[in-house]
Amino acid sequence: MAAFPQIPDYMGLNTPQGQEYRIDNLDVTGRIPAEVNGTFFRAVPDPAFPPFMEDSAASLAGDGMLSAIRFENGAVSIQNRYVDTARHRAEVKAGEALFGKYRNPFTDKPEVQGMDRTVANTTPVWHAGRLLMCKEDGRPYRVDPVTLETLGSHDFGGKLQSETMTAHVRVDPETGEMFAYGYEADGLASKKLSYFITGPDGALRKEVLFDAPYCSMMHDFAISENYALFPIYPTTSYVERMKEGGDHWYHEQDWDSWLGVMPRYGDASDVKWFKGPKGVHCFHMMNAWEDANGMLHFDQCLSDSNAFPFIRAASGIEMSMQELNGRLARWTVDPRADGGEVVETVIGPPGDFPVIPAAKQGRPYDHAWMLTMDPQMQGPPVMGGPVGVMFNLLMRLDMRGGPPQAYAPGPGYCFNEPVHVPSNEEGHEGYLLTVVDHQTGPDDYEHGCWIFNAGDIAAGPIAKVAIPRRQRVQIHGWWVSREKLDSAV
Repeated sequence: MAAFPQIPDYMGLNTPQGQEYRIDNLDVTGRIPAEVNGTFFRAVPDPAFPPFMEDSAASLAGDGMLSAIRFENGAVSIQNRYVDTARHRAEVKAGEALFGKYRNPFTDKPEVQGMDRTVANTTPVWHAGRLLMCKEDGRPYRVDPVTLETLGSHDFGGKLQSETMTAHVRVDPETGEMFAYGYEADGLASKKLSYFITGPDGALRKEVLFDAPYCSMMHDFAISENYALFPIYPTTSYVERMKEGGDHWYHEQDWDSWLGVMPRYGDASDVKWFKGPKGVHCFHMMNAWEDANGMLHFDQCLSDSNAFPFIRAASGIEMSMQELNGRLARWTVDPRADGGEVVETVIGPPGDFPVIPAAKQGRPYDHAWMLTMDPQMQGPPVMGGPVGVMFNLLMRLDMRGGPPQAYAPGPGYCFNEPVHVPSNEEGHEGYLLTVVDHQTGPDDYEHGCWIFNAGDIAAGPIAKVAIPRRQRVQIHGWWVSREKLDSAV
């Protein structure tokens, strides 16, 4: 592999690997539960070529690599394969990088001007028997879930108007519908949002276009049983700065945040805006739900500025990670009102990558899981990912106010985002699967997929699967059962 710059974006766990492979019969210690029978799909961005220009957001721009950890009746295998996007295909043909700074087409080489730039590297989404690799800067790419062959860009049969689609969809557990959105839906730095719904068959049923208060980095959203919620945080974009070779994102610390609320099947005229605190930002939402009094609650991993240090640096914001005041925050609004201000309640510690059972999507829920940092950590954290530091503590939160559970594997270990696997046993909370990285030397790592009893996190993993090849940091994942894989389109 060609030499990459020796900077944190390409070192340690961020070191590019550039390898496609399949390994069968991975070593397993412990017992794999019968319900863990299917595939753990993971997005592990991996740049194929060194950059030709400096890019502070390089950690977000790696080519889409899809990793599939397959569990088949106790046997486990792993397969990694690039997503064959138009961008990746053009660079492989040229044998070098052709695209410039993250989400700035004005910095690309002339031969790829106007080409689809998405790297499809953030979330593998499963819906209606189809696997989509998604990144919010473009439309998704459809991938064969068995071979991992790329089948092409997916625009829902030519019906999707939006130029973009989120990497964080929400699937209703009762109707089987998929709710999604796109921001910058009609071009760079646009404040246009697209909200769309697909049926359980995957067909696009409705798309609504409307304006946000301003262009915003809107990485995630939420649904409740009767509403769709659109959070707007003041990380924004300016076309003129991009034309001058600047970054795509800048954070405006003095701007208000907003929460848009629309009836699930509503139209643009139905959106109501509720004002939130100035300067805050969130990447991932845990859930939204309505209580018995009709109040709408929105639970999110919130901080007082953008958590990405390169965005704060570009924006001239001098705040350390310790000053971000990270917390699990609940915003409460009355959706029957014409607008107003959110009421914030802190309901949990700092952290990210929240997980709930799929059956509780948009409904009241009594437990959840997330990653955070061990407050009793011994030794330095493992470096990696876009923030620069990996999480090293897995938590189970009791949303009714009971004590949390936690598991910290010890110095040199870190977690990637877990996925939840439901149990067939009534009252059992199911299982969590997570890839764990263990730094054993300055540039030496061991990797494994660990399985936890989701209701007894503190007891530690019940099974470990060794992964014998060097891994890169996962962004997001999706669990697909064997039953659902058998129904693939």
